[in-house]
Amino acid sequence: MRGTKKHVVTRASPSLAIVEVKPHDHKDVVPIEAPIVSSYNDQIRPLLDTVDRLRNLNVMREGIQLPTIVVVGDQSSGKSSVLESLAGISLPRGQGICTRVPLVMRLQRSSSPEPEIWLEYNDKVVQTDEEHIANAICDATDVIAGSGKGVSDTPLTLHVKKAGVPDITMVDLPGITRVPVNGQPENIYEQISGMVMKYIEPQESIILNVLSATVDFTTCESIRMSKQVDKTGERTLAVVTKADMAPEGLLQKVTADDVSIGLGYVCVRNRIGEETYEEARMQEELLFRNHPMLSLIDDDIVGIPVLAHKLTQIQGMMISRCLPEIERKINEKMEISVLEFNKLPIVMASTGEALMALMDVIGSAKESLLRILVQGDFSEYPDDQNMHCTARLAEMLNGFSDNLQAQSQVASEFLMDEIKILEECKCIGLPNFIPRSSFLAILSQHVDGIHAKPVEFIKEIWDYIEVVLSSVITKYSDNFPQIQSSIKRAGRNLMSKTKERSVNRVIEIVEMEKLTDYTCNPDYMTSWTQKTTSQQNFINSVLHDEEKPDYFSLTGFGNVKISHLRHYHAHLLQQAFDMKMRITSYWTIVLRRIVDNLALFLQFSVKNLVNSQFQKEIVAEMVDTRAGGGIERMLEESPSIASKREKLKNSIKLLKESKDVVAAIVDQNSGYGDR
Repeated sequence: MRGTKKHVVTRASPSLAIVEVKPHDHKDVVPIEAPIVSSYNDQIRPLLDTVDRLRNLNVMREGIQLPTIVVVGDQSSGKSSVLESLAGISLPRGQGICTRVPLVMRLQRSSSPEPEIWLEYNDKVVQTDEEHIANAICDATDVIAGSGKGVSDTPLTLHVKKAGVPDITMVDLPGITRVPVNGQPENIYEQISGMVMKYIEPQESIILNVLSATVDFTTCESIRMSKQVDKTGERTLAVVTKADMAPEGLLQKVTADDVSIGLGYVCVRNRIGEETYEEARMQEELLFRNHPMLSLIDDDIVGIPVLAHKLTQIQGMMISRCLPEIERKINEKMEISVLEFNKLPIVMASTGEALMALMDVIGSAKESLLRILVQGDFSEYPDDQNMHCTARLAEMLNGFSDNLQAQSQVASEFLMDEIKILEECKCIGLPNFIPRSSFLAILSQHVDGIHAKPVEFIKEIWDYIEVVLSSVITKYSDNFPQIQSSIKRAGRNLMSKTKERSVNRVIEIVEMEKLTDYTCNPDYMTSWTQKTTSQQNFINSVLHDEEKPDYFSLTGFGNVKISHLRHYHAHLLQQAFDMKMRITSYWTIVLRRIVDNLALFLQFSVKNLVNSQFQKEIVAEMVDTRAGGGIERMLEESPSIASKREKLKNSIKLLKESKDVVAAIVDQNSGYGDR
């Protein structure tokens, strides 16, 4: 057997926690250090203070995790006993599940000799004292999780503020059980395992895995869960309880480390029955010093004081390691919050400010429309091809042109339309003259055949521009939701008027083609001359060819059927052929002229819309209170925006304060984690 152990429990200074022996004990009153306080030193204290200040600021509500000791273990492994031994606080004890909700223990130092103890849950604060802590926790648990055996992931926070207690936070979670017993819910395992994983998964958590010496460590659910989130065990410390109940082979268990506990083991004896904390520590010291098997275990891995020292040191290193990342997350969250805050609607105090803001919105939207609709500059929307407007308009125009020129005229048989019109337009006169009325009649038929297409095209164009206009208005009025609907309504009204004017203008452009047959384009004469060169051959094939062919190959028309034309007079066929070649040559020019006119009109209308009509219409809508506008509406702020503004202001304030807290110590302790 080894020599006498080093006695860990020492006398307390006035600044440390005092534990008194009850009057009925035979010993004198002896002040001792609370175990966790004996490990508290000036090097670690600033780190713990920093984290506690961050907790006081409630930085975790911003999604920033802080280093926390999380106590996990299978049911009845002795978790709560370990926790109360560390802190000197009585917790509920008994058979089955003692802890049914996450119990967050926040220990805070106080200069006052009188301790302050209270519980927080469900937005309530319940004052209590050392004598009634356990009952108060049970009552609060019943409120949160019900009076049965069920569990809840709603935390219960226990604040203990007294002299000599270090600033530290520990979380005790319900014991893990696979089989429901004594009225527990059927899905008790799923509920508890989900809760455990939620708390131990963050890399900032220190996992205090409580294992009973009476079981095989490899079969423990708590070990299986902790290894899922901490495979190497670098942030897991194992506490072996009930060493006095299963001493045989314990040394081999903790030295073999079959379950990869990176931070090592500590074997303890918990308080039994009505033992005082002082008596429990003395019995623990005697057990590990005198027991023939347990005395073989090294001094540096046995006892609650050793556990307290290790936890404090480990938490200090974890805090030091996490502080740079916490600082980075705080900065990142603050940048996002500031950016979001700056995007909120501007609060305006007068109609003058509102009018200036409105003009700024309209001016910015106008400049954006000018760039994308007129100048072809889409740098504002590099990835949104629908907003590359000049390209899209050109594509739509080209598609319309191709579609218009591909429109085939429905004809029963070759030259029959021309013959019918010539017969109806004939008059007393020389037979070799084509009446002008007949040409205008056939031209009118052609125009009527395509008149709907230009109208459909211009409507499609303005529908597209309306979508673009709405997107731009939405973007630049996002900071003014109180007037955004009015501005967008003004935009819709503007587009409706513009579309109506454009449709009327396009109808005029198309109808003008019926009024007269005119072009100065020399292509007409060139085309007509080329096409009429085969006129005589065509007439000969129809009337004089002895073979009487059914078809004739005609340039530009392919093989046309001619057998149905043989009973017509030569001069009528000559007139019909001539008019066919004239209308064909002229129709090509008409179609191109319609496309050209629409292109020029579209360019003019879009530019006029952006440069003149847009600003005028929007301003008129906004100053007209009868139309639901009104500059005064910009002075209003919706409750949702006001709530969001206040929330972001509080968040930015919290994050700034948190940043200052972290910045004050992060450089000073940057090397602590490597020591």
